[in-house]
Amino acid sequence: QVQVVESGGGLVQAGGSLRLSCAASGNTFSIHVMGWYRQAPGKQRDFVASIASDGSTYYSDSVKGRFTISGNDAKNTVYLQMDRLKPEDTAIYYCNTVQDRGLSSWGQGTQVTVNS
Repeated sequence: QVQVVESGGGLVQAGGSLRLSCAASGNTFSIHVMGWYRQAPGKQRDFVASIASDGSTYYSDSVKGRFTISGNDAKNTVYLQMDRLKPEDTAIYYCNTVQDRGLSSWGQGTQVTVNS
């Protein structure tokens, strides 16, 4: 199984930047995709961005052009660089991995708060 731990959340003013990190451990060789999701209070968990083992990336329309996902294979870590943050980006951000046989792992989440 794979374990993931997020870090890097915090409080920032609108227009500011934050970088989130997601470190994977365990059977990391089985990971095909790592991604970020977010959940605002009272709302469902939504897709934010992902990066596949071949380096291809995907973004939700709401963050495209402002957020950048990248990976460090040697460290089994994925980063989410978030620029030009908006109050509507406020949420708990969760890291997710997709592994062999459709297995999936979630982190505990990290809070991002953007003040207007």
